[in-house]
Amino acid sequence: MKDYDFAVIGSGIAGLSFALKAAKHGSVVVITKRTGTDTNTAWAQGGIACVTSDEDSFELHVRDTLAAGAGLCNEAVVRTVVTEGPQRIRELAELGLQFDEREICGHRELDLGKEGGHSKRRVLHVRDATGKEIEDTLLRELSRQSNVELLENHTAVDLITAAKLGFATENRCLGVYVLDEKTGEVETIRSDRIVLATGGCGKVYLYTTNPDIATGDGVAMAWRAGVEIANMEFIQFHPTCLFHAEAKSFLISEAVRGEGGILRNHRGEDFMKRYDPRGSLAPRDIVARAIDAEIKRSGAKCVFLDITHKPPEFIRKRFPHIYQTCLRFGMDMSKQPIPVVPAAHYQCGGIKTDLNGATSLPGLYAIGEVACTGMHGANRLASNSLLEGLVVAHQAAAAAVQMRSAAKPKIALPEWQSGKVQDVDELVVIYHNWDEIRRLMWDYVGIVRTDKRLQRASARLRNLQREIREFYWNFKVSVDLLELRNLAAVAALIVDSALCRKESRGLHYTLDYPQANDEEFRRDTVLSRG
Repeated sequence: MKDYDFAVIGSGIAGLSFALKAAKHGSVVVITKRTGTDTNTAWAQGGIACVTSDEDSFELHVRDTLAAGAGLCNEAVVRTVVTEGPQRIRELAELGLQFDEREICGHRELDLGKEGGHSKRRVLHVRDATGKEIEDTLLRELSRQSNVELLENHTAVDLITAAKLGFATENRCLGVYVLDEKTGEVETIRSDRIVLATGGCGKVYLYTTNPDIATGDGVAMAWRAGVEIANMEFIQFHPTCLFHAEAKSFLISEAVRGEGGILRNHRGEDFMKRYDPRGSLAPRDIVARAIDAEIKRSGAKCVFLDITHKPPEFIRKRFPHIYQTCLRFGMDMSKQPIPVVPAAHYQCGGIKTDLNGATSLPGLYAIGEVACTGMHGANRLASNSLLEGLVVAHQAAAAAVQMRSAAKPKIALPEWQSGKVQDVDELVVIYHNWDEIRRLMWDYVGIVRTDKRLQRASARLRNLQREIREFYWNFKVSVDLLELRNLAAVAALIVDSALCRKESRGLHYTLDYPQANDEEFRRDTVLSRG
C-alpha cells in the first residue's frame, strides 16, 4: 500500500494545476490511465476565455456566460471564475507559456480570438493547439517537482470509503484502488484527500471529438461511492467535427467561425441566419441543433464550414494544425469548405461540487470537466472550461491544504481481493457491449430527444448493466472492462437525468416538451444512490 498526502486522478489542466500547488504542502501522486499527455486538455484547440482587453469587462464575460447557461449557472461561481481568471493566466505565463501576440501600431498585444456566444474578443490562444501547449508546460513543471510521483498506465478502479469498509462513523474518502496495467495487479493507495480530475465522457457516444480516454470514469466512481451527481442531461455537442471516414474525432475549432467562417448547407446557403440572428457565431447548442435539423431535412450527410474568403496566408498562420490535418485528408481549407457534423464534445454536468471542488463525500474533491460547479449551467460558453479548470484547481488546493490540519485518524485499508476470478475469456463480449452503448446513446439520447427514445435507452441499459456486473465480478479487472463498466454507469445517469427534466433548456432539447419551464425546472437535476 502506498500513502500520499494528496492523490490526483487525471493529468489534464485541472489535475496538474492542483498537483503543482499541493506539492508545496505534502506528497502528491498523479494517477493517469495512459500517458500524462493523454487528456482532453491536450486536444483543446480554441483557447482560454479571459478578460485581458480594455474593450472587455468582467461584467460582459459574466453576462455572456449566464446567457449561454440558460438560467442554470450559479452566478457567484461564474463571477469568481471570471474575476480570478487573469491571475491564474499570469501564473501560466510565469511557467513559460506564451500566448499568441500581434503587432498593433508599433506595439505588441495579445492576439485575442472570438467564439460563439462571446460579445468581445477574449480567447487567448497558442495558434490552434492551445491545450497541447498548456499540457506540455504543466507536465514540464511537474517533472521538476521532487514531491510528486506520476503514475502512468494506471487506471482507478474504485474509491475506498469508510462506509464501504463498514464503519458507522462519518463516511469519508480514504483512498482508491488502482490497476497497474503493466503488471495486472490492483494497488491500494491511501490518501485522505482524493481529487478526481478525470475529464468527461464523450466516448459514451458513437461520434465524439474526445480522445479514447474520455469514458466518464470519475463520475462513475463517485456515483458508486454515493456522491451526488448533477445535470448529466446537459451534454454539449460540438457543431463542427471533421466529416471524413479516416478522420477519427478531429475537431474543427470554433475559432474558425470566430475568424469569419460561415456554415453552409449542401446548396451553399448560409443557413444559420434562419435559426439565430448571430448566424454562425450563435452558442453551440443552437448551432448543433440547426445543423442536425438541416441534415435531417435535406438527407445530406454533413454541412460545410467555409472560410475560403479569408487570405490563404492568414488561414495557414492562424490554424496551422487544422490546415495541415485537412490537407492530409485531401482538403485545402483555403480553397474549399470543410465538411463537418456535430459530435459529443463536453459534459456540462458531473460530480456536484462547491467552488472549492468539495463533493458531498468528505475528503473527495472533483475539478475540471468531471465536476459540476454551476459554472456552465445548461450550456457551456466556448473556451470557459480551461479557465474553470485553472481557477477551481487553485481553490481546491487551498481548501485541501487547510483540511490537513483537521485530518482524522487513519483507518487500516484492506488490500484488493480478486478471489477466484479468472482472466477474461471472450473480449468480444466487452467490445460488443461497448459498441451497443455508444450507438444506443447516439440514436436515442442525442441532440434531439423524446421520452419514448429515452425509455428505450433506459430499458436496454438496465439489461446491459446486469450483464456487465456479472462479467465484472466473474473475471479479473482490465482497463477495457473497467471502462465498459464506467460507460454503462454514465450512460444510465445521462438517461435518468434527461427523463427527469420535462422541458427543453440549453443542451437538453426534447420534442415532447419543446419550451423551457422556469416554474418547475429552473433548478439542477441532482441524483445520488442514497
